[in-house]
Amino acid sequence: MGTRERLVPMAMISPLPVRNGVNATRLRVPAEGPWATVCAYMLHRFGHVDAAGIIRRFQNGEIVGLNGTTLDEHTTLGCHEFIWYYRSLPVEEPIPFTETILFQDENLLVIDKPHFLPTTPGGRFIQESALVRLRNRTGNPELIPMHRLDRATAGILLFSTNPATRGAYQTLFERREISKTYEAVSALEPVAGRPAGEVLGSGGLGGSAEDRSGNAVDGLPGPGNHLLTPDELRARVESLAHEPLVYRNRMSKIKGQLRSLLEEGEPNAESRIELLGTGISSGYFAGLNVARFKLSPHSGKTHQLRVHLAALGLGILGDPFYPTLLDLAPDDYARPLQLLARSISFIDPLSGTPASYTSELELAESPA
Repeated sequence: MGTRERLVPMAMISPLPVRNGVNATRLRVPAEGPWATVCAYMLHRFGHVDAAGIIRRFQNGEIVGLNGTTLDEHTTLGCHEFIWYYRSLPVEEPIPFTETILFQDENLLVIDKPHFLPTTPGGRFIQESALVRLRNRTGNPELIPMHRLDRATAGILLFSTNPATRGAYQTLFERREISKTYEAVSALEPVAGRPAGEVLGSGGLGGSAEDRSGNAVDGLPGPGNHLLTPDELRARVESLAHEPLVYRNRMSKIKGQLRSLLEEGEPNAESRIELLGTGISSGYFAGLNVARFKLSPHSGKTHQLRVHLAALGLGILGDPFYPTLLDLAPDDYARPLQLLARSISFIDPLSGTPASYTSELELAESPA
């Protein structure tokens, strides 16, 4: 057995360049085990997918270790802690919407991301992701998203174009020195199999909400989902017409689970919710009574805004996750989630001047 290649954390950089907008895959290899070679280990782990393809990659020198060292079929297990290779890309169904570049300079690229387009590659979406599309479109393999939007959410998305200045912008997000606003549309009457005014149950945990004066709001989540009466729903919306609410709770997201969870303890998620107007939709659900909200998250938990509106009985129109999880269904491009990242603002860390970017998209179900 050869000397095991040790990895210094600062050197965790792929020896293979970005190809077709996609990073090479990194795999950690065990130092020992019942496999004589790295090839045997990979066949054990992935051979059920494409054994012949794995062997062919080793024969063609397509699998490398740190510093680009080429591995072959006989490379002994234990010589390399990490290896890199290009994975075979699936055939993808094109997403029929295009991202719009709103701003671009030597440090940043800002886009309007359409509904249904993932921010980064994963699962069945590789080429059909904002990151890979933009790397191929701009010819810049160094492009990296500064934050993420759910696949279902449309709107403003920032990318770093320059590794030399990336850290300055990352620090803004880490310190929460970024201001974001979103818009959402909620149905005020039953639609698409969902009742109106369904409050997301909390398993008894719940959250807290208060108006601008610090007054508590009643009717928050109980142990299970329940419905607001029409009068209660009307009163909830009317209260938001007078002044915004601040909603807080404690949330977590377990990898592999679809929905975020509510937990006991100190709140770690906070959103300001303001009513922009009510009226009749002129979109796919033409004639439906709807309300439009401005949402300002003061934290960035997964599905935070979706959970907070659902907890108030104002679940976002088109949301298959909240307040109840609907059966998995194919994407319906005519009925996107009515959630839009409207704006993002910050003090540019390089120039020291204010920067603000606003989405040019509109939610189809907004009241006329």
